[in-house]
Amino acid sequence: MSGCRAKTAPAGIPVTPKSDYSGPIVVDPITRIEGHLRIEVEVENGRIKNAWSSSQLFRGLEIILKGRDPRDAQHFTQRSCGVCTYVHALASTRCVDNAVGVRIPKNATLIRNMVLAAQYMHDHIVHFYHLHALDWVDVTNALKADPAKAAKLANTISPRKTTAADLKAVQERLTKFVESGQLGPFTNAYFLGGHPSYYLEPEVDLIATAHYLEALRLQVKAARAMAVFGAKNPHTQFTDVGGVTCYAALTPERIAEFTALWKETKAFIDEVYIPDLLAVAGSYKDWSAIGGTSNFLTFGEFPTDEYDLNSRFFPQGAIFNRDLSAVKDFDPSSIMEHVRYSWYEGDKAHHPYEGVTEPKYTGLRGENDRYSWMKAPRYLEEPMETGPLAQVLTAYARGHKETKALVDMVLGKLGVGPEALFSTLGRTAARGIETAIIAEKTGQMINELKDNIASGDTTIYEPWEMPDEAEGVGFVTAPRGALSHWIKIREGKIENFQLVVPSTWSLGPRCANGKLSPVEEALVGTPVADPKRPVEILRTVHSFDPCIACGVHVIDSQTNEVHKFKVL
Repeated sequence: MSGCRAKTAPAGIPVTPKSDYSGPIVVDPITRIEGHLRIEVEVENGRIKNAWSSSQLFRGLEIILKGRDPRDAQHFTQRSCGVCTYVHALASTRCVDNAVGVRIPKNATLIRNMVLAAQYMHDHIVHFYHLHALDWVDVTNALKADPAKAAKLANTISPRKTTAADLKAVQERLTKFVESGQLGPFTNAYFLGGHPSYYLEPEVDLIATAHYLEALRLQVKAARAMAVFGAKNPHTQFTDVGGVTCYAALTPERIAEFTALWKETKAFIDEVYIPDLLAVAGSYKDWSAIGGTSNFLTFGEFPTDEYDLNSRFFPQGAIFNRDLSAVKDFDPSSIMEHVRYSWYEGDKAHHPYEGVTEPKYTGLRGENDRYSWMKAPRYLEEPMETGPLAQVLTAYARGHKETKALVDMVLGKLGVGPEALFSTLGRTAARGIETAIIAEKTGQMINELKDNIASGDTTIYEPWEMPDEAEGVGFVTAPRGALSHWIKIREGKIENFQLVVPSTWSLGPRCANGKLSPVEEALVGTPVADPKRPVEILRTVHSFDPCIACGVHVIDSQTNEVHKFKVL
């Protein structure tokens, strides 16, 4: 990538390139995400000084659910998305469990947790390789790599054996893509002639590209593991108010099938994903000071008691102003959803139990000061980042031994301190850390389920009765972060149903107090090397793994020229 390498500071940390550009940049839509997201920024002297995150998709699920049987909620809500699938079914089921007051059997909790763990492994592998990697990996540069040198490097960072022939074959496939003009999964991911913000060695680019292709096949294993208990993927069919219904999966053969798929997925995580994460992060240490936010919220996850957030393997908590010494317990009563800058009627903020969803589109920002279909959740009136970084920071601060050990290992390998976690790089690293911990925990859950069955306990459902009136909430920490479903039941039907999802927490608009959302905060201060190809915006936005869906349009305010390119 001649002529495109960043200068290196004495400490070995690259100096992030930036331009002297001043003016607006509009990225619409952001691709390599789920849904439709528009990002507008103002750039001054090569750095972003203001940002607006605008969701362009209205679904209306909360309106659709009114008047339906509460048990139907999961079947509608999990179809919010084809990526974060099971987590909505789980949140809705936990929500109705809570409303009707049923305590589900321990095996049902275990199985729900195991399917959630499989979704985490699937989701995070897909995100790292197929949604986020091309923000850091220059595929064209991989064509310049020496396969023998790349294989030697791969064998120093991973216990897996890689040969020069393996990587040469990948390089030949890439060459055929380029010569044919049909670039397959890498279409429009090329920056021909290089880009100043990409600075991996060609050999690392080749290794990462080879693993990108391998991960396309591997991610199917985790999806199949979900279907062992869930009956199908992406939209599972096994959750029910009172427990789960997968009796046919409680056999040695089906549990062995899940175990084999888990082992193969875990091996990839330990031997490929984590080494790749460290290799890429080691070359982008400058991004440990870019893209950070201030406040963090997690519900924790993987409970032994569905009614006790403190029984969860990953701990719950809220962190303010990056103060890891003062993690606060999560209080459900402190959530409010704002609509002052959203395309909804009114200006008043509501707690989710009293939530109102009355759409009113008023045009793009500039025509009106409202600019997003997302609401703006706030906790104690503060914007809160949620997701892997929030979970890892909370667990680390609370002394969660599995998290502390892996975080310290990653920080040590990279030669940075805990402050580096408050960044785009930290957010990306936290996702890998979370994945590795969950992969290890899954083995313990498998053994616990096998022991229960061996002792004669095969109960997975508890009967219950629908009340005439009730309210309930289901908290799930999904791969993207804090997810909660809130229900009010009247005359046995849904009177009100509200979804407060991870992307509204992290990627919503401003609130009535004018406070920026986490992604807006994270973008401020980001350097932009080339306003026609603003990959730096994509890096930070993608690090949140938005769920909101291939062209990017950049308008030069001085020439009014519209620059178009696509990203995968």
